[in-house]
Amino acid sequence: MTFKGVLFDFSGTLFRIESAASWLRAALAEAGHELSEEELARTARELESAGALPGGSRPTAPVPAHLDAVWAARDRSAAEHRAAFTGLSRLVSLPRPDLHDALYERHMAPAAWTPYADAAEALGTLHERGVPVGVVSNIGWDLRPVFRAHGLDPYVRAYALSYEHGIQKPDPRLFAVACSALGVAPEDTLMVGDDRRADGGAAALGCAVRFVDHLPVADRPDGLRAVLGPAH
Repeated sequence: MTFKGVLFDFSGTLFRIESAASWLRAALAEAGHELSEEELARTARELESAGALPGGSRPTAPVPAHLDAVWAARDRSAAEHRAAFTGLSRLVSLPRPDLHDALYERHMAPAAWTPYADAAEALGTLHERGVPVGVVSNIGWDLRPVFRAHGLDPYVRAYALSYEHGIQKPDPRLFAVACSALGVAPEDTLMVGDDRRADGGAAALGCAVRFVDHLPVADRPDGLRAVLGPAH
């Protein structure tokens, strides 16, 4: 089938967040603080286990009761997103209290994100063929600067970001916002994502859905190429 529009998820689909160790190291450097390599590695593991890195691993332990509500609604607003992830971060001891906010700020930096190897090719090919592209993301901040910094923004016609609409995937209304912005009917639209529950919500609207694996950039050189096919 030839699609008239294609929607993409952001984290784990087009871009991958840096490792927890790189994230912590960068935030510490920006704050002028140092940890030994042993301390840094241990703290990074604890932060990763807590699920404190947005776009990284989900918590491996139960989310504490006092964070239950904000965690469930974390992508509906900028305030809830920050509260959820800094709340998880504060479960881990850091040398200074202000480092929890420094970590949150770091994850929004374009340098914290790397596009998958075939992302530019995938988006560029669709753009050249006149197929409009949208990005649909559960997120609590404006990711457009990330796309601009990595040269991918010219290929994206519309962004449907959960915090800007107060709607989280898999709610089909967020996909409807994106389809409307592209001017394409859902039944003529493909959604590409890495989360079968969240991104799979597009199917309820009538979109076709295909999935890539949420893997490190080095381990997924052609995932987008594979799901889009040679002709995109």
